[in-house]
Amino acid sequence: MNLLFELSGENPVLATAEIGCVGTVTRTATGIALAEIPDPEMTTRLAQTHVIMELIGECDGTSAALAELLAQLDITADRPFACRVRKIHPATVDASQLDLERMMGKSIHGKVSLQSPEMEFRALFTDNRCFLGRVLYTIDRGSYAYRNPQRRAFFHPGVMMPLMARTMVNLTHVRPGELLCDPFCGTGGMLLETELMGVRSIGSDYDPEMLAGCRKNLPDGAYVRADATQMPYPDSCFDAVATDLPYGQSTTIGADSLDYLYVESLKEIRRILKKGGKAVVVTHRDIRHLAEDLFEISGYYEQRVHKSLTRRILVLS
Repeated sequence: MNLLFELSGENPVLATAEIGCVGTVTRTATGIALAEIPDPEMTTRLAQTHVIMELIGECDGTSAALAELLAQLDITADRPFACRVRKIHPATVDASQLDLERMMGKSIHGKVSLQSPEMEFRALFTDNRCFLGRVLYTIDRGSYAYRNPQRRAFFHPGVMMPLMARTMVNLTHVRPGELLCDPFCGTGGMLLETELMGVRSIGSDYDPEMLAGCRKNLPDGAYVRADATQMPYPDSCFDAVATDLPYGQSTTIGADSLDYLYVESLKEIRRILKKGGKAVVVTHRDIRHLAEDLFEISGYYEQRVHKSLTRRILVLS
């Protein structure tokens, strides 16, 4: 199914890569992506997307072109509907948002309901084009705010926020029922997201305080205290790995140096990962030169957290 994605805007490159976990991205423009998706319901797992739509059509980014497209499509809505327009910078469409929405409402056959619509048609103006879609799903990003780490039973400063943790899990392409490992589980952020996604997971950490805190946050989770350079798992037993590597500031690493920890833990991640599986590792500096002898690097992304921290995200196959 050809779907239209309205991206959240924090990191468009990362958002587009995340969509790849549920389908094949075919095109992008500022603030949007188009993709072929075999199972549209799987898109509800995405974190970097606002709205998922069935693509109905596209045209030049003018009011006249949209009116002509609507006339050609001759859409009939079988339920009460609303129309919404979004202008994504630097869109310069020659009509106001309200005028465009009114024109859409008059062009679609059926009953308009602004208070309680059962369907929504959405026009996105971007890069001199207009993309028209019927909304299938809206991502409840408020649920991520509700899962703020400070609300958990155990909190430690510097942990990854739920939106980013969900994105990291998604980048592994792991599916419900499959098994994921987080060898530096910390307070359990990755594991919390896997639980919500129906993905089985096992976490481990060298720091007993972090592991105890993780157990408080996820009482029914599976955990073990372990050195990530010598993990107690059989070869090729995990479908995916997602982990936020220690940065060395206020963390217990149990190794002589970060470089040693990174190299040896990458070796272990390769050992425990099934053939064809993906590992997503996050750190504060670019470690591609350490990973390239062990893995194929299928993705590299950066996410600025604040002026002294930019997360480097590696997708390894």
